[in-house]
Amino acid sequence: MRQAGRYLPEYRSLRQKHSLLELCHKPELAAQVTLQPVERLGVDAAILFADILLPFEPLGLGLSFSAGEGPQITRPIREVGQVLELPPVDPATDLAYVMETARVASQALPPHVPLIGFAGAPFTLASYAIEGGATRTFTLTKRFMYTEPRAWHELMQRFAELVGGYLAAQARAGARALQLFDSWVGCLSPADYATYVFPHSQRTLELAGASGVPVIHFGTDTATLLVDFARAGGDVIGVDWRVPLDVAWERIGSSPPRAIQGNLDPVALLAPRPELERQVRDVLARAAGRPGHIFNLGHGVLPETSVEALQAVVEWVHGG
Repeated sequence: MRQAGRYLPEYRSLRQKHSLLELCHKPELAAQVTLQPVERLGVDAAILFADILLPFEPLGLGLSFSAGEGPQITRPIREVGQVLELPPVDPATDLAYVMETARVASQALPPHVPLIGFAGAPFTLASYAIEGGATRTFTLTKRFMYTEPRAWHELMQRFAELVGGYLAAQARAGARALQLFDSWVGCLSPADYATYVFPHSQRTLELAGASGVPVIHFGTDTATLLVDFARAGGDVIGVDWRVPLDVAWERIGSSPPRAIQGNLDPVALLAPRPELERQVRDVLARAAGRPGHIFNLGHGVLPETSVEALQAVVEWVHGG
């Protein structure tokens, strides 16, 4: 998961001076934020600080962030013609500041701490692009998907090529692993995932995997989708707390062998220390020492989380 955020006082200090987009656009600052969790928590990898919607800027969709409301897309995609009018994007040049962040961060990290690049998956990007921002119902997204299937697949195909190339460019810039981040895919039925999303996620992961570094395929609320979700690709499959880790690993299967990432509930970090430790131990027990488990949260760190709680989790995991 993306580790940096409002739970860190040093991040909040930067945000008092700079907007989220300003931090993303300034490689020196974005690299500084990337390193903050490593320096404060002692985690085993750093995750590139960027926003999954940054590709919307060269696409001409308009991107801004409103306080307390999250991302706002000023020119959302609502018509078939808008899909066909989307301009080509070269991630290496049109998102060059992200690549520079990757270069600066990877050079600043200790040799034993890898940088993980990341990007939003086609479905998650499409949902933001169509809804115009965050949503709970995905009404506009699904209506477009059902009523304009040809345009939907065209949009998803374009996002797949863009995101796959974007991730590969991050690897060339210094990322030693990549994460495809499908935050909202769990809103779909298994049948809709197979029909409308699977081939495009598969293409994205194929392009990212061609970079030669390991790829993490992450989604939330994917318990009912895990078989196809894993089949779409990825060397590591991320799972959240809605499915026990051992159950998820069984569903993912062993052919080909996959690592698994997860899956502590972020809200557990707000629990009393004995309860938090119990939940951490439960995740570790379900992993049972099998190779290929990356201990992680099932989603992002909540702003109200204490640094001390995160430090305790890192110590418990490192201590076995």
